[in-house]
Amino acid sequence: MSAPGSKHPKGLYYLFLAEMWERFGYYLMIGIFFLYMIDTQSGGLAMPKDQASDIYGTFIALVFLTPFIGGLLADRLLGYRLSITIGGVLMGLGYCGLALPGETFFFLSLALIIIGNGFFKANISTLLGNLYSEPQYLPQKDAGYNIFYMGINVGAFICNFVAAYLRNTYGWGFAFLAAGIGMFIGLIIFWVGNKTHSAYDIRKPAQPHDMPLWKVFGIVIVPAVVVGILSWVLIPGDVFGSDSTDAFIFGSIPIILFYVSLWARATAEDKKPIAALLSIFAVVIVFWGVFKQNGTALTTWAEYYTDRGLPEWLEKPAQSLGMVQTVDAAPTTVPDFDAAFRTRTDAEGKVITKQGVEPYLNNLPQEKWPQEDRPLSLISTELFQSINPFFVITLTPLVVAFWGFMRRRGKEPSTPAKMAWGLFITGLSTLVMVGAVWAGGNGQDKVSSLWLVGTYFVVTIGELCLSPMGLSLVSKVSPPRLTALLMGGWFIATSIGNKLSGILASMWDKYDDKSYFFWVNFAVTVSAALVLVLMLKWLRRIMEKPAV
Repeated sequence: MSAPGSKHPKGLYYLFLAEMWERFGYYLMIGIFFLYMIDTQSGGLAMPKDQASDIYGTFIALVFLTPFIGGLLADRLLGYRLSITIGGVLMGLGYCGLALPGETFFFLSLALIIIGNGFFKANISTLLGNLYSEPQYLPQKDAGYNIFYMGINVGAFICNFVAAYLRNTYGWGFAFLAAGIGMFIGLIIFWVGNKTHSAYDIRKPAQPHDMPLWKVFGIVIVPAVVVGILSWVLIPGDVFGSDSTDAFIFGSIPIILFYVSLWARATAEDKKPIAALLSIFAVVIVFWGVFKQNGTALTTWAEYYTDRGLPEWLEKPAQSLGMVQTVDAAPTTVPDFDAAFRTRTDAEGKVITKQGVEPYLNNLPQEKWPQEDRPLSLISTELFQSINPFFVITLTPLVVAFWGFMRRRGKEPSTPAKMAWGLFITGLSTLVMVGAVWAGGNGQDKVSSLWLVGTYFVVTIGELCLSPMGLSLVSKVSPPRLTALLMGGWFIATSIGNKLSGILASMWDKYDDKSYFFWVNFAVTVSAALVLVLMLKWLRRIMEKPAV
């Protein structure tokens, strides 16, 4: 299974590479997703920002909701390797489908990605946890998940450069096609390394007190789908801001009730670890609600409020790599923005356009506008999405080394304590953006890109304290026969947090003073951190006797 004396099982490296390429495809797609929806000039979908934010939030919510189903089917019926394969194929087809024009292919492709991720995401994380079930690897489980998490971010870092080159040089469709190719590469690597992880692909049959698979679908999945559809169709207007939000929230209720019933029906031995995990799930929703605004609110900030000009010495190398967006002052068809970059829409919900200069110039001093013979060279907006994975790659070894140092001194915080620190640090990242709003006079002037770099630096530290620790905690604490199902619960919490991010981001245009937008994010994140701190003693007692 691995070389004698190795700290980590050999299968980690194949799963690392498979996940790296899968995340290359996903983050390439997600990095340009919002920009593609709001684009009115280069063949995009011409949607207003609030509608695009709502679709973005709903998509990333459903992407992380379906692992509930995928984990259940893998645990009871399909096994992990087959589930991962099905998921990879569906996602690859979905990414390729986004290259086809028209909203029909657009939404059909999103459906394939959502379903495919349900089969892939939770199960590859669970398979990784199984590799560390042997006693010699168990102490290295947190470090293994940190390494795995770094693989995710290698893919997420590289992909935006590929996306920028392809969409600037050939158009949106070629960029989406590259995401599909990346997914299929990851799937090939997964099967090349089959012998290193096949022995850990063990289905866990239902116990007498477990709910049968058909019953789970009958009283959980089907009701969730039906309630979601009815909420979309029958509720006059909307309750939570949009029809899709209503459908998601009401449709999630049967699934949430299932997890509560899982706790209620558990044995006395299993009740405490399940209760601990459900409590953690509830708190980390807030983290994802703030963190996942990198694709919406922070992308909006990068697009319209950040000085993206390149120094002259960097222009030619950047152009050769396809990283540059060129802007001139010639009148063209542009969105009908007001001074705060808010758009008007027509009866079909599409952005109204007009003749005018490139929107980037709206809050740029006229003396800095491009000359007739020299357009401005700007760094492509999606490249800011690579800042976070870059910091994950560079900071992960430091964080792992720091926790190792603390462990050797007997002072390493518990996994929940690390997560509480992650929430608090994430809250601090929103204060950096409050400073950015202040520096730019609330959007009247563009600000340095270093504000976004600083925000991503701080939030990445918070992420490294929380996200890989959450995966590790589920693997450590869950009853073995419920590991994949509870890993699915982690992704459901992520899903709800992702939807929360879309709800928060869709309110961007409603804040005249953008600093209030970031103050709200700060308040909810720090409040969640305090709740987790209050639970630490209780969680520590439970973790002293983990299920094995």
